[in-house]
Formats: sequence, C-alpha cells, structure tokens
Amino acid sequence: MIYRTILKEIELSIKSRPITLISGARQVGKSTLASIFIKKGFNYVSLDNSREKQIAIDDPSLFLSLHPFPLIIDEIQKAPNLFEAIEEKVNEEKLKNEKNYGMYILTSSQIYKLMKGVSESNSGRISIIHMSPLSRSEILNTNEETFDFDLKKVNEKSRKFPLNPVDLYKLICKGFYPELYSNDLLTSSRFYSDYVETYIERDVNDVINIKDKLLFRRFMELLASLTGEELIYDNIGKIIGIDTKTVKNWISVLLSADIIHLLEPYNDSSIVKRIVKRPKLYFSDTGLAAYLARLDNPETLLRSAFAGRFVETYIINEIRKSFLNNGINNPSLYYYRDKNQNEIDLIIINGGMMNLIECKSGIKYSLSDIKAFKCLDKCSYLKGNCGIISLTDTIYSLSNGIYVIPLSGI
Repeated sequence: MIYRTILKEIELSIKSRPITLISGARQVGKSTLASIFIKKGFNYVSLDNSREKQIAIDDPSLFLSLHPFPLIIDEIQKAPNLFEAIEEKVNEEKLKNEKNYGMYILTSSQIYKLMKGVSESNSGRISIIHMSPLSRSEILNTNEETFDFDLKKVNEKSRKFPLNPVDLYKLICKGFYPELYSNDLLTSSRFYSDYVETYIERDVNDVINIKDKLLFRRFMELLASLTGEELIYDNIGKIIGIDTKTVKNWISVLLSADIIHLLEPYNDSSIVKRIVKRPKLYFSDTGLAAYLARLDNPETLLRSAFAGRFVETYIINEIRKSFLNNGINNPSLYYYRDKNQNEIDLIIINGGMMNLIECKSGIKYSLSDIKAFKCLDKCSYLKGNCGIISLTDTIYSLSNGIYVIPLSGI
C-alpha cells in the first residue's frame, strides 16, 4: 500500500475534532485510508449497502444506534440527513466528555452536496479533509512538502528522481488513481472506461437526472480537451448543443466530484480594470483527461497540439496536491491574464510571499518568455523565487530571483 501524505492530517483531525470528513473523487483511496482506523477500534458501515442506506434515510437515529461510535460511515452523501442525527450524538457526548474527539470518520465523493448539512448542523465540530489522486511524491515514496520554489529542494528531488519527456508523457497518460499502481493486470484504458461509466451511471444520477447520458459524456470529452483553457460557458454550450444554464449546472456536478477544479484569476486593486475575469479549467487527473480526449497514447499526446496544456495541467495538479496533502484545503493559487494577452500560468501566494510561474513543455527559455511578470511589479506581496517550470534537467538562472527549474523537482 502506498503511503498517503494526507494520513497525518486525518490522524490529527481525529485527535482534535468529533467529526472528520474525507472528501475526494471516486477511487482516490478514501475508503482504503479510512479502513486503517478499523484496526484502531472504529466500527465501519458503507452506504453503498442498499439496506443500510435505506435505514439511514428513513430513521437516522436508529441507524446510529445500530452502529455506535467510534464509527466510519462510507459514502455519507447518499444519506445527508444523517448529519442532524450525528450532531445530536456529538452534543450528547460533549455533555459527558468535554473532549469528544474522534467520534465519526465520514467519506464522501460529492462534497458540495453535503455542504448545507455540514454548515448548518456541524459548524465547529467537523474537520473537512480533501483527498486527491496520488501525487508523484507519493508514488516515489518520498517526503512531500508544500511547493515553495525552494531551489535546494527542487535540485535534490530532480537529481534523485529525474523524469525524461518520454516517461513524463507516459505518467500523464497513466494518471494517478491508486488502483493503477496496485493492480499490475489493470490497463489504464480499462480502468478509465469503467470509471467513466460508473461515474455517469451512479454519481451523476445521485445529483441530477441526466436524460441523455451520451450527451453528458460528450460534454466531459469536450472539457477534457479544454484542460488548461479559460472556461467560457457560451462556447461550450454552442458546441454541445445545450443552454448556458445547463453548462453551468453540469460544471458544478463535475466540480462537486473533484473531476475538475478551477483556477481563479488573480485580482489586485492595481490591475482590476485590465484583467480577464473568467477562471481556467483543469482536470484533476491527467489520465482521465487523456482518456476522454482520446489522447491516452503517450506518443500521440506528445505529437499533438494539446501536449503543452497537458504538461501545464500536470504541473498545476502536482503543486495543488502538495498543498492539499498538507492540510491546506483552499490554497491561494491563481493565474493572470489581461486584455493585452499578457499571461502568467500560476501565481502562488503563501506566507505573505508571491511566486510567479510559467509552465512549459520545452527546455531552453529566456527573459522574453516571462515578460508578463512585469505586470505584477506593483502588487502588494513580496516576490519569492519566480520562473519557468519545464522539461529542463538542470536549474538555470534568467535573472536575479528568476529561474528555469525541472518539473521533476516539484
């Protein structure tokens, strides 16, 4: 079993909160990680079991009586009304024991569907932990810290774990779902075929009633080809043949299941009049995006016009995972684009410092490739190291504080 960096955050949450909710996409390993705590005295019940699900929906109090805490409830989004009954149990235990920690571990693959119950019934009682697909650090079984453009760390990791272009595109096409690394007999195409069919048949229908499932699949395929692009609802609607309201509704469904995530534009009082205000869309797993876009052969992807955007998606995702895996659920990650077409792929704000990053699929670059960085010279944050993350195998300097670094080091 691959060690998951997020485990330490889960353990800390169990020791300091009555309820720990582990959210994340289907098949990222939530149930596997939660089951570790069965050996530590937790009872376990899954709402994939139709009988248990029905009891939870019809009589939440009876359900919790039949399954005493400490309790793991898998796929709690199938019975969101359980939250009110859980709140009552937490309050009862609080009267008996001031430190009523570690009562419930919940897992969910549809976090937004639950947020009303979480915010209304369990504010201050629950810790929400977001779980991603595997990071490359987890696959390599190496220490994972939040990315901060530290040149020493980048250099050490890139030297120890180099990544040539051929292997990078293989990794992008394979993707990062744990079962692909634990089952040698499972091909990526078989995994993603089953994944998409199960997701549309089960998870999507749990949220909205999709009458035309083939059309929803076409929608997913189009979005996969747009990973790394601005999200323009009208354009998507015209291509698929659906109205903008439906596009927004379907986007929210994919967001709720962490199939995609959005990178918001950076906003500062000094630039507010000239920036583009649309978010950029990224698939949370490059393997799933490559499968849906029919680019799941590394050689095909490498030769395609999509290669750069899939490399960008890989870099953005790895940096995002480094924050999520260290308990930062809403990292301050942005992009910049203005009406003059100046663009910065990624802006990281952390600890009062700002890092400006371009994501590239080549090797040799110059200062002309990061001229957009000057657009943020007057922003209110101190600048840390900035530069380009690319397929270079060595770090080199473009200017004071601006470097080109290997993506194998992130």
